[in-house]
Amino acid sequence: MYPPHLVAPMRAQLTDNGFTSLETAEAVDQFMANTKGTTLVVVNSVCGCAAGAARPGVLGALHYSDVKPDNLVTVFAGADQDATAKMREYCLPYPPSSPAIAIFKDDELVHFIERHHIEGRNAQMIGEHLITAFEEFCGEKA
Repeated sequence: MYPPHLVAPMRAQLTDNGFTSLETAEAVDQFMANTKGTTLVVVNSVCGCAAGAARPGVLGALHYSDVKPDNLVTVFAGADQDATAKMREYCLPYPPSSPAIAIFKDDELVHFIERHHIEGRNAQMIGEHLITAFEEFCGEKA
């Protein structure tokens, strides 16, 4: 487990921009059972690809897209282990991945970006990918 003071600024990069941090398995289950609409889930991480591509790409997509998910949540791998494990159950059949980005429509996983789709790509590429996914899964036509 990473110390709280280490992950705090990385968690805040998302929570300061409208994300709810789910920090227990119970919080994940409650959220998934009671939330309707489209949800963007970020499995956050301390790694360089989370810092350089995933988080900035997500925030850029949310800033520039005309179509946005209804709900924004995050779990932090290496910090909120039970919450992350529970969210990964909802992301099956994809293997555990961090960072990762998922889009749910109600409780159905409709889009998933694994670590290997994040590594080697820059924030703009991640953001453009997400804008396209938002248009497909979160818009009125979705």
